[in-house]
Amino acid sequence: MITIDNIHKSYLMGKEAVPALRGVSLEIAQGEFVCLMGPSGSGKTTLLNIIGGLDEPSRGHITIDGQNLVAMSENELAHLRLHKMGFIFQNYNLLANFTAQENVEAPMVLAKANRKERRQRALTLLEKVGLADRAHHYPSELSGGQQQRVAIARALANHPTILIGDEVTGDLDSETGLAIMRLLASLNAEGMTIVFVTHDARMAEFAQRVIHISDGKLMSDNGKAHDR
Repeated sequence: MITIDNIHKSYLMGKEAVPALRGVSLEIAQGEFVCLMGPSGSGKTTLLNIIGGLDEPSRGHITIDGQNLVAMSENELAHLRLHKMGFIFQNYNLLANFTAQENVEAPMVLAKANRKERRQRALTLLEKVGLADRAHHYPSELSGGQQQRVAIARALANHPTILIGDEVTGDLDSETGLAIMRLLASLNAEGMTIVFVTHDARMAEFAQRVIHISDGKLMSDNGKAHDR
């Protein structure tokens, strides 16, 4: 599903180019549950952003379902992200003036789904993440774990094939974090491809495959993509 071929990424710091990724290559098959780990500044979040089409490599190629992201226009990338990917962020990124239901509906508004379909889908997803009774609550009325569950429901709104998470349990207590990871594991068991970044070894244990990155290079990979 995802092929990364000799990806390099550098950022300009003043007049100096600082490398974030140095020739990373890997494949991720459909239905895998993959964790990216590494110290701060290792390049793991940069790699995640490139996989998600949120950033572009300085050189190298990345393809998703045979589509070359490097060759895509901004509009094409936006369409890909909207319809094929769901994003979960550490700080939830919920809209403060929207209820839980309205937050989940937001990506469907962008996808031009009709109002009835949006409402039904949002309520179904909130029930799936255990928040059917919080549909009309605002983020300020929800705990951190509940906000993250709303964010997961929102990420699933447009039936994505890939779920991308950046430190999704970083701001949560251990018990709530483990509950979130169990929810992600259940989504993976249903066939969802999941790629996430964490610094927490306990959360990484939920993944089928753990990839360690250091100094912008892939250092170890405890599994290989299936059905290549």
